[in-house]
Amino acid sequence: MKTMVLAGQEVPAIGIGTWNMGDNPAKRNQELEAIQAGLDAGARVIDTAEMYGNGCSESLVGEAISSYHRSDLFLISKVLPQNSSRERLEPALDATLRRLQTNYLDLYLLHWRGSIPLEETIH
Repeated sequence: MKTMVLAGQEVPAIGIGTWNMGDNPAKRNQELEAIQAGLDAGARVIDTAEMYGNGCSESLVGEAISSYHRSDLFLISKVLPQNSSRERLEPALDATLRRLQTNYLDLYLLHWRGSIPLEETIH
């Protein structure tokens, strides 16, 4: 599989996106199987966000990856602009980590620019 460098790590060029996953409890098993099938086929990058399903996508990913070695995966999540302030960023990140059942992300992105100054988010 073709690879690329992302945030300083070489990863497969194809990853798993989770937008609209976790929204419908009736599809949970099917979505879990889809994520795991992608991982079994060689994907290692998983992109999710606290916004997707109000955190349900992150919880789904956490459950799906529980039987895989965390160090073999490259997890990306995104913070909502309204949670990117000095006061709200750390609690938002902690909630993301809890839902993903991990203690670190490989890349944490600002989902889009909001009204909070970028300098405050970066700080």
